[in-house]
Amino acid sequence: MARNKKSLQAKLVLLGDMGTGKTSLVLRFVKGQFSEYQESTIGAAFFTQVLSLNEATVKFDIWDTAGQERYHSLAPMYYRGSAAAIVVYDITSMDSFVRAKKWVREVQRQANPNLIMLLVANKADLEDQRKVGNEEGEEYAKENGMSFFETSAKTAQNVNELFYEIAKRLAKANPSRQTGIKLHGRTQETRRRLFCCA
Repeated sequence: MARNKKSLQAKLVLLGDMGTGKTSLVLRFVKGQFSEYQESTIGAAFFTQVLSLNEATVKFDIWDTAGQERYHSLAPMYYRGSAAAIVVYDITSMDSFVRAKKWVREVQRQANPNLIMLLVANKADLEDQRKVGNEEGEEYAKENGMSFFETSAKTAQNVNELFYEIAKRLAKANPSRQTGIKLHGRTQETRRRLFCCA
């Protein structure tokens, strides 16, 4: 690794309705795996992954939040202080798209104003069951200043591209601003040790 490369650590949160495939997207990105039957996330699940770009190395601390209504009140704990948020909906469910819009509005209202937010239409492999048109998602993302991706955790379509896009935008951002990005330092390690056995 080049000595002059920036080393960033960024908190990333996934939000969206239950069953939209948030966990499947993360597992495809982090482990390159896909399971047809993914159990629902309880509360939130935590993953890490490092992406190496030409200009920086970005270590993602990924919080995959539960989509069930009863966990909704916990979500601000995860998106506050995040550098990026991915709001996911399922192309076969108009309800999940409506809920995704609610997430976007909530995050815009409450999260860090410098947060990078992306809208993701998942399950692109189920084209024959599509209920939300690509244009609808793209249009909504554009109106709200977000990048838009159609992905399939099953076929891996656009999954890596999605996370690389976030890493590139984080590397461009000024790390001295409060955006949930931390330069690698000893404090991180100490904090992790303090909480490791709670």
